[in-house]
Amino acid sequence: MHRSKKVFSLTRSQACETLLRVYRSYYNIHRFDGGESAIREGGAGKGRTDEEVIEAVEQNDYPLISRCDFFEHSQKYVISRKAELWSADREEFLYLFSMPDLTMDLFKKCRDYVYNDGMDRMNVGPGHMYTYLTAVFLCDSCDADVIRTIKKTRIYKSFHFSLHGWMDYHNVVAVFDDSIIDSNFSGKSSAKFMKKIFYHKKEKES
Repeated sequence: MHRSKKVFSLTRSQACETLLRVYRSYYNIHRFDGGESAIREGGAGKGRTDEEVIEAVEQNDYPLISRCDFFEHSQKYVISRKAELWSADREEFLYLFSMPDLTMDLFKKCRDYVYNDGMDRMNVGPGHMYTYLTAVFLCDSCDADVIRTIKKTRIYKSFHFSLHGWMDYHNVVAVFDDSIIDSNFSGKSSAKFMKKIFYHKKEKES
């Protein structure tokens, strides 16, 4: 695995807090590491409670820092609000993990957790457009085969032939020892966003 020509401007712990600070403007923040949550009114309300998640994290050693929930509802009416033309619900459940070393076993363990927990939280039905399940991995080191697996990961499900929307799995990894950010195809927008935050503007001198 090649080291990036650019270097991160943040440590792993600093990057974690910076991401959560930015996410607060758009997401409900549920923290499981003892940090302060930031939850607005509304939201899905499905799946395990925060207390149940904390218990699962402790029992299974998940390096889960936070889950960030995003919800958006759009609707179109004909003349009055009594005649709804269409409505569309968009949601994302983003899981932020942080660990010294991201191994293949740990990646698969976290990936499966995101899928199972996220599927339980989805609001599938008429009006549901899409749900993104996003896993963000912050680590000091990561083997090249794990990076390759992350890049190849594709999990997609449609519901009632897409009439009730679809689910797409995104993942992105930031490796701090090598200043590398990579993702699967669906996670490219998240990777681009993280690069803007993590990298120094000047390239590292040789």
